[in-house]
Amino acid sequence: MIIFIKLLLAHIIGDFIVQPDAWVADKEKKIHRSKYLYLHTLLHAVLAYVLVGEKAFAAYALLLAFLHGGIDFLKLRFQRKENKRRWFIADQWLHVLVIIGITFGYNGELPDFSFADDQFWILVTALIFLTKPTSIIIKNIISIWTPENKWDKNDDSLQNAGNYIGILERLFVFYFVTSGHLEAVGFLLAAKSIFRFGDLKEAKDRKLTEYVLIGTLLSFGMAFLVGLLVQYGLLFC
Repeated sequence: MIIFIKLLLAHIIGDFIVQPDAWVADKEKKIHRSKYLYLHTLLHAVLAYVLVGEKAFAAYALLLAFLHGGIDFLKLRFQRKENKRRWFIADQWLHVLVIIGITFGYNGELPDFSFADDQFWILVTALIFLTKPTSIIIKNIISIWTPENKWDKNDDSLQNAGNYIGILERLFVFYFVTSGHLEAVGFLLAAKSIFRFGDLKEAKDRKLTEYVLIGTLLSFGMAFLVGLLVQYGLLFC
């Protein structure tokens, strides 16, 4: 399992953390003519190889990167504005399937890791996933319901405040689940609902209210699920 966790971490870092928006925009515009498509592919090979930490994994890292680049090319080639959300979801599932295949196909010997090492990689992967990657995933999932007035130029909220609030709430939920304080999750959800009630009431926009509710429930739900998966994973390290 630790091979899968490390490869998943490499994917999360390569696709969501270190890839600048400028790379994404250039790839979408130029597709295979974009140098960033190849830099992005190479980056995944390096990350996978470094995180697994075995010389014997070099060929598998190159294969993983080649398949990653091929999947990205197909997405860039066939996605359109109206189906971008579906291609994003399909793209990520295909990457995960490739990681699973590489995990089962690798026959090399890994160093003997202690329970503490396994626990470290599982926790790091979960925590990083619940930050920017989960925000991007939720944004893409609910993009078809984005209200027209969501990006009101007169909005006086703090820059990126909603994004940081989402990250913090997911980290709190993750901690509450993994520490066994499930009742605190309900308290946190109720507290956020109270604080958001005034803004939504003044907006008098049912679509915006539903949009915020869907995003909040997805955010809490994903953090709760990741917390449960981490608990399960630690039991079988």
